[in-house]
Amino acid sequence: MLNKTKSGAIALIIAASMTPLAAHADAAKDIVIAGRALTFLENGPTGKVVMGVVFDPSKPGSVAEKNAVMAAIGGGLSAGAVTITGKPVEAGDAGALGGVGALYVTTGANGAAVVGAAKGKKIITIGSDVSCATSGACVMSVSGDPKVEIVVSRSAAAAVGAVFKAAFRMMIREV
Repeated sequence: MLNKTKSGAIALIIAASMTPLAAHADAAKDIVIAGRALTFLENGPTGKVVMGVVFDPSKPGSVAEKNAVMAAIGGGLSAGAVTITGKPVEAGDAGALGGVGALYVTTGANGAAVVGAAKGKKIITIGSDVSCATSGACVMSVSGDPKVEIVVSRSAAAAVGAVFKAAFRMMIREV
């Protein structure tokens, strides 16, 4: 009986450790959605946009999501009028951002330093975790699985001066 319990516990631990990878299996969809959403900003970016991919190296799920996002971006990912290139940014280094047009905040990496740096530099923040937007840590959260969902934080958008076109506002949920 004890061996069955141990085997069950081990299987549960293995399954739980793989969850962050499964949760972000559609990083390519999320990045394309994020890129297209940038084109709906009033006076938004066009052409090449460097997106900082913020991650917490102490959190395996955050690192896995960063890896998936960077792989999805590859050498450059076209999304509407922008071509996104990626730059990994450790959450602790967020205050030293330079040349970044947007930040993609991985799950668990939306600490005060990241939020403060983004607001101070007027950089839009995007995450795949809806709680990032609902908490006001991200301007928006995007998800392409199982359906496209975009949630925008009014307060976070106002803090960085982000104004979205009216057509976009009809397709999103604002909090």
